[in-house]
Amino acid sequence: MTEKASHTALADAQGIVFGATMAATGVLILTSLGLVTGQTAGLAVVISYATGWSFGAVFFVVNLPFYWLGYRRMGLAFTLKTFAAVALLSVLSGWLPGVFVIDYLWVPLGAVLFGMITGSGLLALFRHGSSLGGVGILALYLQEKTGFKAGWTQLCFDVLVFLFAMSVIPLEKVLWSALGALVLNLVIAINHRRDWYVAT
Repeated sequence: MTEKASHTALADAQGIVFGATMAATGVLILTSLGLVTGQTAGLAVVISYATGWSFGAVFFVVNLPFYWLGYRRMGLAFTLKTFAAVALLSVLSGWLPGVFVIDYLWVPLGAVLFGMITGSGLLALFRHGSSLGGVGILALYLQEKTGFKAGWTQLCFDVLVFLFAMSVIPLEKVLWSALGALVLNLVIAINHRRDWYVAT
């Protein structure tokens, strides 16, 4: 009989660095094409487009209200790791555009690459007991308190984000953004299973 694998502090640290870096790379692709995504990151992207404010700063601030819920629902270790992942993503998203310039990328391919790269980053974060915070925590909290399914909360939030995006970017880009969000969700849905992470 196998037991679930445990991670050392060093393994968790590299997992969080890897996950946040992949997510930041995905955001770089997304914003260089003028696309958006769902969840808290999507809200931060749309706000940054509408105001000209830095995505990293907006993303960091938007996540602040969710840490208390994260602590109540998932515990201190999860909350601290999530704070570290969000902070690192916020910093990297401001640094990467100065060292990684995308001269040309076909928008449909960019949307798919965003979904795949960001999905791989999120998988790493989930595996190491972390996340990128935000609506996912709220969704789990509401499900626990009211019985309203977490998936429906996330879907409703994403619909609002994409409706908001329609007032900021062209409809065509909103549609390509939806493709990226679909790929991202498929990567998570197909690959995120806790029972696959076992010690050998």
